[in-house]
Amino acid sequence: MAILTFKGGVHPFDGKELAKDVPTKRIFPEKEVVIPVSQHIGAPAEPVVEVGERVLKGQLIAKAQGFVSANIHASVSGTVKKIEPRLVAGGAKVLSIVIENDQQYEEMNYEASKEPWSKEYIREAVKDCGVVGLGGACFPTHVKLTPKDDQAIDYVIVNAAECEPYITADYRRLKEQPKEVVEGLKIILTLFENAKGVIAVEDNKPDIIASLRQMTEHEQRIEVAPLKTKYPQGSERHIIYAVTKRKINSKMLPADAGCIVDNVDTVYNVYQAVKYHKPLTERIVTVSGDGVANPANFIVPFGVSHQQLAEEAGGLDEAVEKILSGGPMMGQAMFTLDVPVIKGSSALLALKHDDVAHAKQTNCMNCGKCAQVCPEGLICAKLAQAADADDMELFVKLYGMECIECGTCNYNCPANRNITQSVRTMKRKVQAARKKG
Repeated sequence: MAILTFKGGVHPFDGKELAKDVPTKRIFPEKEVVIPVSQHIGAPAEPVVEVGERVLKGQLIAKAQGFVSANIHASVSGTVKKIEPRLVAGGAKVLSIVIENDQQYEEMNYEASKEPWSKEYIREAVKDCGVVGLGGACFPTHVKLTPKDDQAIDYVIVNAAECEPYITADYRRLKEQPKEVVEGLKIILTLFENAKGVIAVEDNKPDIIASLRQMTEHEQRIEVAPLKTKYPQGSERHIIYAVTKRKINSKMLPADAGCIVDNVDTVYNVYQAVKYHKPLTERIVTVSGDGVANPANFIVPFGVSHQQLAEEAGGLDEAVEKILSGGPMMGQAMFTLDVPVIKGSSALLALKHDDVAHAKQTNCMNCGKCAQVCPEGLICAKLAQAADADDMELFVKLYGMECIECGTCNYNCPANRNITQSVRTMKRKVQAARKKG
């Protein structure tokens, strides 16, 4: 089969060998967990527990508000000590439920329906269990699985590209629980009778491709598609183009192109929700980088602090200059480890050298190297110039709203310009202006 891809992209050092071959380890939280009620795109969940109340692991503690929202569940058993704003990795304070861990891990009794499952049951189970997109966006999965027309969906794509450097959480999931991921895909396919399932994997994971092909060789509706290894191959728009040659833009949803795209761990948790009615209370997180003593992947209950996460990996080197939540291309720099792991926490990276901080920024040379690698085919330098000049009209005219903020332009810029940051800021201004009308 041909190696599928898109035009553009870059090939940064991937660093995956640091953690990929270490089996996942389970972390048990220390004395308390901090669980924010907003861990997803959409309206924050509303707390349904009170201070002093004892809760069980898996118990609903904050209820979704509206269709685009997600339930939040306790990751441990214990007593609710506080409900107050707490700091999260992005630097904001978010209303959070603080639970004192009683170390009993007493779990709810989950009631799941037996097969065959109706479409309504599948969607309700995914909603009840608080499943969201675990690739980073954290879009509520029940919303994604409820398009306007089920019959118009031609492809259900499992995004197993994992193109961000260092991160190997999806790799470990596919290494250790591939059957559950395949079963999760089969469940989603029952919602869309006309769809073909495609598990799309970058070709730097040949062992995963081989094992998935063997596992699905008799599945008429499922195929495994090798993708070219490059960044940002895992972008939703570009994995859709690689697999189907269909294009979407900022005004479209994947469903408008007949596609549903879900991350590996999301599909795994769809299986857990539908089969066992088990809520999303934990995820695999990669802890890696040259500043980590023992890089590895951990199964982490939500609310565990990043400080404990670092300690479980043997601690960080004193020479660490940069700490990131997420990958080096699109992750967020952190100024403290005293923040909780949440549904969107894919990785904790510690790097001894902060390339961005040490890079000397010079004037734009108009070389076009940013445009050569932009997966959206944008003239990135011109967009940044329009943004820096606060020229909103020109920015929009140059299709600036189509930028996916992947950072390939920054990576390829010989002048070390902060192109992505300029464009991101202007995009937010345009969005705010449009909301005002």
